[in-house]
Amino acid sequence: MFTNPAINIYTHDVRILVAFYEGLGFKEAFRFPSDGEPIHVELRLDHFTIGVASVDSAITHHGLKPKLDGRPIEIVLWTDDTDADFARLTVEGVPGLSQPHDWLDGKLRIAWIADPDGNPIQLVQKRQ
Repeated sequence: MFTNPAINIYTHDVRILVAFYEGLGFKEAFRFPSDGEPIHVELRLDHFTIGVASVDSAITHHGLKPKLDGRPIEIVLWTDDTDADFARLTVEGVPGLSQPHDWLDGKLRIAWIADPDGNPIQLVQKRQ
C-alpha cells in the first residue's frame, strides 16, 4: 500500500530552487546533509511535499540520469517494502530504472520505476 505521495524536482542548484519555493510559502521539513551544500531538501505547504534534489546526487548516488529538458520531476510513493513492490511491479512489466538500494546510511530503502510515459516514480521505505 502506498502513502504520502510527493513530487521531486531535479535541479543543478538546490539552494536557488529551495529559496524560490520558500518565497511561495513552503517551509523546509527535511534537508540532507543537514550541514553544508544540500543534495535533497523537502518543502511542505499544507499537506503537499515538494522534494528538491540535486542532479549530481541522482547520478552519483542512484545511477539515474534526470533529463532537465522535459520532465525534471518524479512522483514519490512511500511503501512498507520497497524490494517487494519493485519486484512485483517489474514482473508485471513496469520498467525498472534503479534497483532497490539503501540510502542515507541505511535509513531509507529506495528504488525507481517508470510510468508508461517514462516519468520516474521513486519507491521509498523508511527503515527502523
